[in-house]
Amino acid sequence: MKIIQITDTHFSPNKPHFNGNWAPLLSWIEETGADLIVHTGDLTVDGADKDEDITFSMDLMRQVSIPMLIVPGNHDVGHFGETGQPVNAERLARWRSLAGDDRWLEDAAGWRFIGLNSLLLGHEDDEEEAQFEWLAKAFEDRAGRRVALFAHKPLFVDAPDEGDTGYWSVRPAQRRRLYDLISAHDVALFASGHLHWAWQGRFDNTQLTWGPSAAFIIDKMEREMPGERLIGAVVHQFDRSVESEIVAVPGMTAYVLDDVVLEVYPQAVRPREAVE
Repeated sequence: MKIIQITDTHFSPNKPHFNGNWAPLLSWIEETGADLIVHTGDLTVDGADKDEDITFSMDLMRQVSIPMLIVPGNHDVGHFGETGQPVNAERLARWRSLAGDDRWLEDAAGWRFIGLNSLLLGHEDDEEEAQFEWLAKAFEDRAGRRVALFAHKPLFVDAPDEGDTGYWSVRPAQRRRLYDLISAHDVALFASGHLHWAWQGRFDNTQLTWGPSAAFIIDKMEREMPGERLIGAVVHQFDRSVESEIVAVPGMTAYVLDDVVLEVYPQAVRPREAVE
């Protein structure tokens, strides 16, 4: 079973800065002979508030002849309140009506593939609790299948026991709940996006993979993180175990967010940076 993971495409009809990467990515995907495509979020530039960003991006995804499953990112459904664009009922309803379920599971080739809405984690509300209950049942009912988890946000950035990284990873309390579920079941892979860094590592018996963005890298706007700055995708091969390869896709452009952030995401620029 071959799964291609793509992530952080940041497509938009009104802010087309990264749309040019779709043609080479689509061509490469079609040549891989994959069984399934998983998009791990930030499909859009601003689907959290704009219907047209989701409908435009979903029309692009429908050009793929291979089945695709998608989990949302923060630019698709919102994030924490301090970002100015919190996850709420309206944003979740927009995603669910225009893109589909924000969590899913798929059984194939002796595996259970689970897609998680990681943007619900940290709110400590009914939506978060309902997803944890759903996830626990998905683990318990796996009937001997090995498990691969796909989500937008990674479990951690630098260390499994690190504190709250704010914007970047799952918050400590929710991370511990995920650790407990992962340790109790046969979770071979946790694959994510969000960081715009490509990296592979392990947590106990679970392989961790950060998929590279298909849109842009970040230069000096944020701190260095593990891994490398890369534009591309991930090829996951599932047999009795999983082998994952991070791939720089030919023909794609490594746009630099720092160069266009005032046009695409002006809200991400700190006041001092905007003045400079």
